[in-house]
Amino acid sequence: MSSGLNLAQQEAVNYLHGPCLVLAGAGSGKTRVITHKIARLIQSGLAPKRIAAITFTNKAAAEMRERAKGLIGRDAKQVVVCTFHALGVRMMREDGAVLGLKPAFSILDSDDVTRILKDAGGTSDVATARIWQWTISKWKNMGLNSAQAEALAEDDNERITARIMARYEERLSAYQSVDFDDLIGMPLKLLQQHESVRSKWQEALGHVLVDEYQDTNATQYEVLKALVGERGRFTAVGDDDQSIYGWRGATLDNLRKLPVDYPNLKVVKLEQNYRSTSAILRAANSVIGPNPKLFPKTLFSELGEGEPVRIVDADNEAHEAERAVARIVSVRAGGIVTQGDQHKEFRDFAILYRANHQARVFEQALRKAQIPYKVSGGQSFFDRAEIKDLCGWFRLWVNNDDDPAFLRAITTPKRGIGHTTLATLGTFASQYKLSLFEALFSSSLPSVLPKRALEGIHEFGRYINDLEFRARQTIGAEDSRAFMLDWLKEIGYEQHLYDGEDSEAAAASRWTNVLEFVDWMSQRAGGQIDDTSGATVESERKSLLEVAQTISLLSTISEREQDQNVVTLSTLHASKGLEWPHVMLVGVNEGLLPFKLDDDNGKQEKVSDDILTRLQEERRLMYVGITRAQRSLAVSWTKRRKKGREMVAAQPSRFIAEMGLDRSTAKEDPREKIKALRAEFAKRAAESAAAAAAAAQTP
Repeated sequence: MSSGLNLAQQEAVNYLHGPCLVLAGAGSGKTRVITHKIARLIQSGLAPKRIAAITFTNKAAAEMRERAKGLIGRDAKQVVVCTFHALGVRMMREDGAVLGLKPAFSILDSDDVTRILKDAGGTSDVATARIWQWTISKWKNMGLNSAQAEALAEDDNERITARIMARYEERLSAYQSVDFDDLIGMPLKLLQQHESVRSKWQEALGHVLVDEYQDTNATQYEVLKALVGERGRFTAVGDDDQSIYGWRGATLDNLRKLPVDYPNLKVVKLEQNYRSTSAILRAANSVIGPNPKLFPKTLFSELGEGEPVRIVDADNEAHEAERAVARIVSVRAGGIVTQGDQHKEFRDFAILYRANHQARVFEQALRKAQIPYKVSGGQSFFDRAEIKDLCGWFRLWVNNDDDPAFLRAITTPKRGIGHTTLATLGTFASQYKLSLFEALFSSSLPSVLPKRALEGIHEFGRYINDLEFRARQTIGAEDSRAFMLDWLKEIGYEQHLYDGEDSEAAAASRWTNVLEFVDWMSQRAGGQIDDTSGATVESERKSLLEVAQTISLLSTISEREQDQNVVTLSTLHASKGLEWPHVMLVGVNEGLLPFKLDDDNGKQEKVSDDILTRLQEERRLMYVGITRAQRSLAVSWTKRRKKGREMVAAQPSRFIAEMGLDRSTAKEDPREKIKALRAEFAKRAAESAAAAAAAAQTP
């Protein structure tokens, strides 16, 4: 099982009986180590169903599942490969009753949470509700409830937010709903406060592997500790140099605590990089050098020296975009020599930047040059209004007490049930502490609603009950697809889309999304899981209702983007875990990367520590960007940047100097670019002339 592994990888794979930390540098084969370790655990006698591999995204879980299947065959189906949140859902569906939660609870998305907080805080301002949302999420990730948060509040704003959090908690309980933070916090409560539940899960999981360990927050670490118990049979795989999610609660304290909490911790460093050339790795090692080290390591490569890393300066953003496009054209035309003539497709190029707003000028330049591209990390399939509508109906079938889902379903499409009726129903439900759906069938409701309104909402309630019953009986792909198409026809959803759009093309596009969603749901009911990896994983056939229960966990739907031959535009955060032969890091200016660090709130000592921490995280972000490159890397900055309506002078990022490059050799030669561009344009002109001549000869 250890064939093809280097010595450090073999050491990590073969250490089975205690806690293990694998420090996996960028491109050092961490997924290979995890899948081989799963195989080794099975070989040693551990039942596959007692192994859990926890990832941070559905895409990573799907990739790991597929890699494990290729290595160990059918046994891979029994291994628990999922995200932290998916494991939390599984635990709460099985054991959440001890916390007063029904198995069919609902999982709220970010928009649902915002709406509830607006109601709880008595505001119509989305921005204010979002601020409350971020603060409450931060508190939950620290393991605090509203009472604890109020006790620790430092000012009036925090005290007010803590009281809103208390009302928010009440609403979630009434709706039998949880948010994404609860999918970690509530399983922790289960494990810490209920010994029988803790014993059950510790027995169920004989070894836990955690990918991207550096991205865990404080609560996730406590969940891991509670799952593995004192035996500590786990493997944490991560890299402190790639910890870039501090802003959402990830903490390097989790790496610091491991040797303290587990004194017999085995630490294995993976320092051989299989992705990048020596020139690229030298720049990466130099950049990360100034950061304090928890576990010092230095990446090395046996792929050869490769192309020098290039520094590109530009007059302004538009000029920078032109130079990025020129570089793509030049590499494709052979103006920049890399190993062999491969890696010249559009899919081999990525343009990476710090913030989303930087993409626009590069999109314009690529369109002008007729170069196809995609913006990675764009709108999720599940963020589209039409998909949210259908998910609202599904959530209501699964959990009748889900009030946000009830309101979305009863108003989309419109059913002649007005706001006045819904407002009266809402007041009645609050008064009697019922969910909106429960209130529908209350014997007291006729006293507050006229007969016609009552008939309308009763009809809706009966229809939901009927759909829920039918969805429970509908099993497999073909029946699920037929059921959903019939349902969409019954509610007139296609017509609803056409009525709501100014153009037929826009409505048709939205209806196509709906049909794609129907296909995707029916595939899952048929036991075909395809979570963005492009690879299909077989599982058990499910009822449509069972598929609907998992829907809130899925953030993206497979659109097989990896098959598209296009240039990738991406933020540095979204690029983590990915790689391309040719990478351009753009906008590497002070104030952008590192992002503006100054803070003038007067708390000088506190601010100084905060700025230092943020600078270290920004440096790790630069390191992540550099290590996405396999064969060539260009780093560009602008001498002037747009600020509002003005152009202001700009400085290169301090990280460029920290790369330690010899500027005399690293600076790009524009003459080579011009030569390559001329060759490419001459080639395109010849192709166009040949095509025109062929067209003229066609009768």
